[in-house]
Amino acid sequence: MTCQQTIDYKVLNWSNEEIGEEQLTLNIAEKTANYVVHRALIAQRSQRRNNTASTKTRSEVRGGGRKPWKQKGTGRARAGSNRSPLWRGGGVIFGPRNTINYDKKINQKESQLAIRTVLFNKKTETTIVNSFESEFSIPSTKNLLQAIKKWGISEKQKILIICKHKTSNLYLSTRNLQNVNIISCNSLNTIDLLNAQHLIITVDSLAAIKEVYNDN
Repeated sequence: MTCQQTIDYKVLNWSNEEIGEEQLTLNIAEKTANYVVHRALIAQRSQRRNNTASTKTRSEVRGGGRKPWKQKGTGRARAGSNRSPLWRGGGVIFGPRNTINYDKKINQKESQLAIRTVLFNKKTETTIVNSFESEFSIPSTKNLLQAIKKWGISEKQKILIICKHKTSNLYLSTRNLQNVNIISCNSLNTIDLLNAQHLIITVDSLAAIKEVYNDN
């Protein structure tokens, strides 16, 4: 079951001055919020899982070209190759072959519902700011840290910056900050939103989020 909620944000500039207001209306999960978010989380983690388990059959194991001993007269069992699955160091019968699919299916509407629900639940840990492109004509980690302090955000928190475009200047400014992660508004996902302790969203990316998530 879903319900519609409206969030009122204050838009701040780089001097921590209020320069406007923005609204975001979201249809969020009400009674099934934990279930929906958990399903989206498990689905995304399973899609990121790499299937690297693989074994070699007797035809792929190196060696085994020569018959270990003659067929008869030795008193031992017949053997044609030391790469037989019966031998130590031989091939593997019915071993994993990169064929396991760990993907969990989740509908697009359900995935978007989980994102909207997390965005709403983090409304008190969200800061709306001006575009980064106008402020970062050159890379500057120092200027970014000063702005984060002015906005009242602790440097020790895990910060997720949601911007319209991931510019090289912004990337270089945050590259040395372990607790800061950047994603574009087109790449919103449940894992990054849940991991973040504070969200910094630019005005232009908030407008893009409205287009995608407002009417759902």
